[in-house]
Amino acid sequence: MKPEALPHADPSTCKNCGASTTGNYCHQCGQATHLHVPSAFEFLHEFVGHYVALEGKLWKSLKLLLFKPGFLTREYIEGRRVRYLEPLRLYLSFSIIFFALFKFGGLDFNVMSTDRDELNRAAVESAAAAKDAREDKEAAEVKRPVTPEDLAALEQTEKRIVDAASSVSPKLGRSTQDLLDQPEKERSDALKRAFFGNAPYAIFALMPIFALFLKILYLGKGRTYGEHFLFALHTNAFAFFMLSLLVLVPEGWGIVSFALIVWLTFYLPTAMRRVYGGTRTMTAVRWFVLMNLHCISLIVAVVVAVGQAFLH
Repeated sequence: MKPEALPHADPSTCKNCGASTTGNYCHQCGQATHLHVPSAFEFLHEFVGHYVALEGKLWKSLKLLLFKPGFLTREYIEGRRVRYLEPLRLYLSFSIIFFALFKFGGLDFNVMSTDRDELNRAAVESAAAAKDAREDKEAAEVKRPVTPEDLAALEQTEKRIVDAASSVSPKLGRSTQDLLDQPEKERSDALKRAFFGNAPYAIFALMPIFALFLKILYLGKGRTYGEHFLFALHTNAFAFFMLSLLVLVPEGWGIVSFALIVWLTFYLPTAMRRVYGGTRTMTAVRWFVLMNLHCISLIVAVVVAVGQAFLH
């Protein structure tokens, strides 16, 4: 059934701002002049178009983003914009897709399973091996049993971790101790909740910092901070897209993963040279410095984000 037009509608008057209009859109505010209550399909199309960005502009933007490093940024700077997806929507779309895949991809998130858990597993294996050795004199070499010295070293390591966290905040120290005391599965779940609760926001907050690094590295080039921020959005959108593909690559497709990693590595310096110019040598130096600064800021941001989650 065709949606009914809204009642009391005068096509020559904009319902939003009241301006006199001709044509399909108001010249004052841009709202459509012929309105109706949207159907369920139209609501779905609006959601997909505005939030997931699956529309015609996406495919044109994606093609250029993937295969012509820096070209999309140049197009935007030079004023050719309406034919492409807005940089912020492009970045948000691919970052949302990546974090969704990363969250539900079944990836092991227990980065703190190398101390107490390993010792516990070693103790069980040692006891089992000793039992087998007693039952069979020709058994393989028995693993070294866990000694009190091992446990004491573990306690000292954990104490240093807790002390470091406590020096930041007593509450963070208590949360860290509670985390270390949890079984491996519960600890992994807690870390995963903390990461996905805050880390995506922290990584997004790094975009202005990434642009600041570019501004410093290209001082004297006459580029505005907004141009650097635009470049940061495009290149990081590409990075999220490539990381999403890496998450989706099946096991055993090593050559595909290798090709994606190679393109991910060489993409940024290629884009930098296309947008900013300069020699290959200076571009390589700037790229090396930029990557080191970005990796350090990324690690700090994720650690702070996870720590903030435990504080609350």
